Amino acid sequence: MKNITRLCVILTMGGITTLNLSAERYVGGDISLLPEYEEAGAVYKDESGKPIENLLPFLRQEGMNAMRVRVFVNPEDYKGEDADPNACQTIESVIPLCKRIKQEGMALMLDFHYSDTWADPAKQYTPKVWEGLDDGELAQALYDYTRQSLLSLGEAGITPDFIQTGNEISYGMLWGPEGTPEEDQRKTFMGSNANWERLGELLRSAGKACREVCPDAEIVLHTERTGDIPVQENFYREMERMEIDYDIIGLSYYPYFHGPLSSLDNSLSALESDFPDKDIMVVETGYSYRWEVPGTNCPVDYPYSEEGQANFAKDLVDMLRAHEKVDGLFWWWMEYNAFNTDLSGWYNAPLFDSMTGRVLPALKEICSFASGSNRIPNIIFGKDSNNETQSFYDLSGRPTAKDFKGVAVDVKDGRKLVVR
Repeated sequence: MKNITRLCVILTMGGITTLNLSAERYVGGDISLLPEYEEAGAVYKDESGKPIENLLPFLRQEGMNAMRVRVFVNPEDYKGEDADPNACQTIESVIPLCKRIKQEGMALMLDFHYSDTWADPAKQYTPKVWEGLDDGELAQALYDYTRQSLLSLGEAGITPDFIQTGNEISYGMLWGPEGTPEEDQRKTFMGSNANWERLGELLRSAGKACREVCPDAEIVLHTERTGDIPVQENFYREMERMEIDYDIIGLSYYPYFHGPLSSLDNSLSALESDFPDKDIMVVETGYSYRWEVPGTNCPVDYPYSEEGQANFAKDLVDMLRAHEKVDGLFWWWMEYNAFNTDLSGWYNAPLFDSMTGRVLPALKEICSFASGSNRIPNIIFGKDSNNETQSFYDLSGRPTAKDFKGVAVDVKDGRKLVVR
């Protein structure tokens, strides 16, 4: 696990003091459908109701520093009754969005679903193009697809910072076709050693491709049993037993599916105790600001209102800050926006009011997860609170340009602050 730190050097009359600060926290959201909403004419607005010309710079200004993008193998091949037009991303189609994210200075998380449609604990179906392959052939196909996808991004000048090798794989991946004997035979359950080994081989193949093409990217293993600690613990113990190469434990947490915040709190404590060498990210979370979410199976502690959503976000951030190993928080489908469009969405728990386009208060609460970390914020050139121009110099005392990168010095109040 790479430890991303900021170096703070304070120059005083007495000499130099160096402080190593904690790892940076990442906050953002899955924003995979943004191009589709933009093309449909969706209007996003700030707190005052003013339309936002470009959403990504606005989110960066608000404090988000990372974005997640999902990909499917061949979504056009999926013909099930539950086919969803929102599960439409391919590696080729997301390249422009990924490029925008990186150009904005944000970290990029690439989420491989390894399916033609949504992959989740109840549905991990093998892509049509891989149907009929045995387990060894599937492992090779997974390696080839992952490798080629990352190479395609690389050719476009894009390197992911984080890679999910599977989406919510609590019970394995690449099951047989729905309703066939192979479906259950390929699921991974507690106590089924054969299926654990199968999943391990698939993850080794995917991880090998990641390490070869993007050696600096961190691999995320994503599960969603936060409300069932024994099942969650068993999954990552099996990963440990099989010596699966990965960096980050990725979790989904939705209170209406997984229970109250105390459930996540206990789950995080257990993971930190049992797997101290792994960092943890909540790679999916969310809460509705108006309507009940379809399929809800747990009572909730917050009303479905703007205030309720904001209070959930605040309490979530406060709780996560108490966990040293948690360094990532991503809101799912945050960009959903029906304002001025005819696009549909079954989930509808965004960070923008889909009836008006206006940003919701929960956005600032979520962004505070990064600003509350023990790190030096990004340097901003402009006016200070006294409307005086800030002065920045390099270590030789020469004024720096606004696009200066490296060590910068802010001369203020008799001190020089260096951030590298």
